[in-house]
Amino acid sequence: MLDKLKFDENGLIPAVVVDALSKKVLTVAYMTRESLEISIKEGKTCFFSRSRQKLWRKGETSGNFQHIVSITADCDLDALTVEVIKDGPACHTGKDSCFFNTVYKSDSLEGFSADALYELLKGRKDSPQEGSYTSYLFEKGLDKILKKVGEESTEVIIAAKAEDKPETIYEISDLAYHLLVLMVQLKITPDEVRRELASRHIINHKVKQEKMT
Repeated sequence: MLDKLKFDENGLIPAVVVDALSKKVLTVAYMTRESLEISIKEGKTCFFSRSRQKLWRKGETSGNFQHIVSITADCDLDALTVEVIKDGPACHTGKDSCFFNTVYKSDSLEGFSADALYELLKGRKDSPQEGSYTSYLFEKGLDKILKKVGEESTEVIIAAKAEDKPETIYEISDLAYHLLVLMVQLKITPDEVRRELASRHIINHKVKQEKMT
């Protein structure tokens, strides 16, 4: 496949780096054939710096390595998507992603993500707002939050036992919200949960392979 890739006149191909767990775009960098081969061989991203005109391994100075899960070429074979599991921030500013400057945002269309909700809940904890239910939960503390998690878990069980799909969806949403509140309270990040789930997937995959051999 490497022989089919189309590098530009400078021997470069753009690489869009994506968090394999959150699917967030982390950065856009460039690779030469050599840096791509190094990336594949070492399992970590290696790019070509256009400003310094040299190869550089992400994390070689910061320790924020990017472990490659997959590399995919587009339909024209002139651009790459690199899915990674990162050790730390992708941006040199210390931000999780290089993409944080909003240029445009629709007033009528709004995307949703657990990460965005988590950040909103963090804001309610750091800057409490009068009348906010979330701020109220943080004010009452861990015991109150745990009580709500228990209550919502019970509601999920009751709705599911009745095989009431709409009600079960509603109650699962309530439970998910309160679990996120609990995560903020205990300073557990969505990435930490994703890593735990990913590690279980890897373990299960290995077990299945062992059973087949």
